[in-house]
Amino acid sequence: MSINFFKGHPTRSLLPAKEIAHSYNKVLLESNYLAYDTDYDNQHPLAYGTDPGNLEVRDVIASWVNKKFNIHSTRGDLINLTSGASYGIANLLTSVTSLAITRRAFIVTPTYFLINNAFVDVGLGDRLTAINETAGDEYEIDLNALEKELIKYSSDLEQISENMTITNDPRGERKLYSFVLYLVPTFSNPGGTTYSLKTRLKLLELARKFDLLIISDDVYEYLDYSNDDDGAVTSVHVPIPKISQLDQQTVRNKYGNSISNATFSKIIAPGLRCGWQESATPALVQQLSVTGANKSGGTPAQLATLVVAEMIKTGELDTIIENFVSVYKERAHVLKLCVEKYLPENTKVYGGDGGYFFWIELPHNVDNQSVIHELAKKGVILAGGENFEVYGDKRGWGDHCVRLSISYLTTDEIQRGIKQWGETITEVGKLTKS
Repeated sequence: MSINFFKGHPTRSLLPAKEIAHSYNKVLLESNYLAYDTDYDNQHPLAYGTDPGNLEVRDVIASWVNKKFNIHSTRGDLINLTSGASYGIANLLTSVTSLAITRRAFIVTPTYFLINNAFVDVGLGDRLTAINETAGDEYEIDLNALEKELIKYSSDLEQISENMTITNDPRGERKLYSFVLYLVPTFSNPGGTTYSLKTRLKLLELARKFDLLIISDDVYEYLDYSNDDDGAVTSVHVPIPKISQLDQQTVRNKYGNSISNATFSKIIAPGLRCGWQESATPALVQQLSVTGANKSGGTPAQLATLVVAEMIKTGELDTIIENFVSVYKERAHVLKLCVEKYLPENTKVYGGDGGYFFWIELPHNVDNQSVIHELAKKGVILAGGENFEVYGDKRGWGDHCVRLSISYLTTDEIQRGIKQWGETITEVGKLTKS
């Protein structure tokens, strides 16, 4: 059996099979949904769903989110239901970008290793610009570089206005954005960084100025391992507001400038294929819900959304999350100790406060690619930094960086894997010198 630090999904033993089965049973066998027969906003679990998803489900999710963030701004009509974050991104880019209007797409780097293809699919593959994540600086991403790029690509326009980028098609009015930005602002994948309120507000300011849509993959904030003074998981910790929530509270235009692309894959099970998007205005929800595939079939995860709503109402979802946090917190602690013990001095570690991932920056005298290659022969799989580049705008992450996941491996596997990694670094170094 290999020790695979690349896999970004839960250990199978953690998946809540019984809880999910119970909720499916309740939704399918214990409720008849007779009122839905004449309800425009809600459909039976086994029927085609409404375009944005059942309003009752969206209301349940909105209330749950508000409670988690101690806010009141999220409402059911600001939510569009999806079949997970990957579908959400694809559907979103199809809806809000156009080669005739969208001048540039920005992606924070290092980035989620499969996100590039979503931009390629809508024709933006040759319009990608990487924006560096800068943990420890004034802002957690290089906002000066972002602003310079925005100015550069809008220099032929005195001012970009919302009206310039609104068009019509048979389904109604459609908002197209001049620019889009993709990031993971909380416990980022792969960097493990959480962006401050200051950074989020500055991003929103730039977005409103340059007709930019901020696309946040908000998938890890509920997996928070922050400690209180006693070292226990803090049950009352309130996360930093999502960028979409800040936009909701101060929105200045019809469509807003942000979308939160969220999923239950990380906090229940990926096989459910169920997620949601939070916008600043109902207009953007309406637009996202009537793309070709969505309009044809209705919300893409109708049954799963009602199952998830049931798990929220019974409190089962919160219990599942608490279990994940408890297990991942221990794994994160063990990983940090092992990196300090077995890897070279001056190795830098980012992450460990929540989410799935650590970003490891090795000293530059380590032959990272040779080590990864040799380690794979011994059954330890690492995710080299080269996997997390933005197409066409690379930073050379593979020379000295590695992403580690704690979601899949046990503490024993983490210990053995990192010990073997350290030994292999020494072996490769000796071979190189000889």
